[in-house]
Amino acid sequence: MRLGLHHNAVLWSVRRSALLVLAFVLLAMAHPAMADIALKDVTGREVRLARPASRLLIDDGRFLIALSLIHPDPVSVLAAWPRDINRIGKRTFDAYKAKFPAIDSLAKVASSAGSLSVEQVVAARPDLAVFSLGSQPSDEERARIEAAGIPVVVIDFFTHPLANLEPSLRLLGAATGRQAQAEDFLAFRRARIDAVRAKVEGLTDGERPRVFLEPHAAMTADCCNSPGRGNVGDIIEAVGGTNIGAAVIPRAFGKLNLEYVIAQDPQVYIATGGSHMEGTGGLLIGPEYSLERARETLARVVARPGFGGLAAVRDKRVHGLSHQMLNSPLDLFTVEILAKWIHPERFAGLDVGRTVEEVNARFLAVPVEGPNWIDLD
Repeated sequence: MRLGLHHNAVLWSVRRSALLVLAFVLLAMAHPAMADIALKDVTGREVRLARPASRLLIDDGRFLIALSLIHPDPVSVLAAWPRDINRIGKRTFDAYKAKFPAIDSLAKVASSAGSLSVEQVVAARPDLAVFSLGSQPSDEERARIEAAGIPVVVIDFFTHPLANLEPSLRLLGAATGRQAQAEDFLAFRRARIDAVRAKVEGLTDGERPRVFLEPHAAMTADCCNSPGRGNVGDIIEAVGGTNIGAAVIPRAFGKLNLEYVIAQDPQVYIATGGSHMEGTGGLLIGPEYSLERARETLARVVARPGFGGLAAVRDKRVHGLSHQMLNSPLDLFTVEILAKWIHPERFAGLDVGRTVEEVNARFLAVPVEGPNWIDLD
């Protein structure tokens, strides 16, 4: 009898242990966020989160677009943003506000173009602060933010977009528990960009047209803004062009004088603009404007002194691009657009409009509207 009781006790002990193990496994499955989330940013720094972030602070409105690629309600994971509407466009902001009215209740912080306020960051009570590479906090500022219990990471869509967009979006996915969605978009983007690279692989210097891309063209009287080594200059080189600014501007962005531009005689000219150029002599392009209005303002841009003699103008290779397509998680569109402009024969079959349609349908919480690129002729 005692043997039977002992046998039953052993069985009960085994069953209880198995039930405890099963309960632990089920609990872990139900709460996967209990495991630390390890993040490595584009500077190589590592931070850990106890759970997915739900109150991000961002210092660039374009990070909202990045979040909308991987989250159906990107505003729901924000605590603060710079309200830099000019960077995403007024019509785009209105579309986000219509779908996500909570955007108006977010705290406002300084943009990456302004001066960082540690007090402002702490007051917003984010569970993760996301800063731009070019304007990240100093070591002293970071220490003060982290002392308040706020982890800090740095991402980049501006300085070296082709190299840094992938780890930046992957970080946002991991930080918000949207890893699978981030990887889906990155795989799509990678395949499209690889297809472009394959068509220009092995080009000689003589086969690479000279390209002058002028950001915020004609915003001021002095000429001329230009990418240098980095920024959209990386994209120009990747799609088989020669960025005329790279030889003389060691940074991602700088200025060229008109005499240098004329001497380089670019074969392709691209102006960027948008609604932020209202009241200037610059390019007005984007969903706020008709194609006719965009072309009219582009013609005005290249009517400036010194431009009429450029090969790009003579040969009718003048184009306009919405600045919202630059320094953006949507740089895939810029890659394909520039590829067609710089090598029209090689990319005659590339339909950028279809790429935009697919990204709108498969990924973006708020679709991109155009026109965002035009040819003058």
